[in-house]
Amino acid sequence: MEAFEFSLALKHLGSIAISFLLALPCAFEREKYSRSAGLRTFPLVAIGACSFLLVGESFLGEGVEDNARLMQGLIGGLGFLGGGAILKNGGSVEGMATAASIWNTGAIGMAVAYNRFEIAIALCLANLLTLRLGSNLKGVVESKKRDDGEKE
Repeated sequence: MEAFEFSLALKHLGSIAISFLLALPCAFEREKYSRSAGLRTFPLVAIGACSFLLVGESFLGEGVEDNARLMQGLIGGLGFLGGGAILKNGGSVEGMATAASIWNTGAIGMAVAYNRFEIAIALCLANLLTLRLGSNLKGVVESKKRDDGEKE
């Protein structure tokens, strides 16, 4: 058994904290609209993804093939988790943005685990902007559809 390394523990806690913080903007955005996932789910997905890779790194080292398999399993699991947010309601499908955001939040945690903070920040901003602007644009498009339907 390896000796406890305080500096390594602090480094890992820092990574987990950064993953948590970068998940919060999207979590707030989903929570604001009472979506199926929000303030609890998104941070947990980010820190979970980050933690799996940190644990894997501790016993896999930097072996590319082993880490790729770990990432592949994690990506599949995130897709499965996101799939739970998708609901079919008659002729419409709901929850796709939430599912994609869950998947993206896992990618944020993965990027942080590999010290790719620039990627994690870019993913956070892209997700948040897409959710914010997408909601506004979706309203405009739906309004346009209704107006066009009334004219015919």
